[in-house]
Amino acid sequence: MIGRLNHVAIAVPDLGAATKLYRDALGATVSEPQQLPEHGVTVVFVELPNSKVELLEPLGEASPIGKFLESSPAGGMHHICYEVDDILAARDHLKAEGARVLGDGQPKTGAHGKPVLFLHPKDFAGTLVELEQV
Repeated sequence: MIGRLNHVAIAVPDLGAATKLYRDALGATVSEPQQLPEHGVTVVFVELPNSKVELLEPLGEASPIGKFLESSPAGGMHHICYEVDDILAARDHLKAEGARVLGDGQPKTGAHGKPVLFLHPKDFAGTLVELEQV
């Protein structure tokens, strides 16, 4: 059901500093910042030959990333994103297997303009999983 790894997301307290680190120290190509108010984040993508790293900074007081950073002030891995061909079929299959879909269970538009869903970390070995339809 799952396809390739789309990205690994890292929550950061300072997106500018993290961008500089990846761009200047590691020599990576980093996208321009993109605000996603529906998700409460500002993101940049670090382009890799086989995938991406998404750097997330809180956007607004109610940001889930802000809550994450309260317990991990220096930042850290937030979630992993896998590609799926049909997000609704994947959701229905996973729910039938007992997995919990976060939110209202309906896909939202993600940073790439494609439908995404998040799966409860307690159902996936302690890791928040994002599914993105490709």
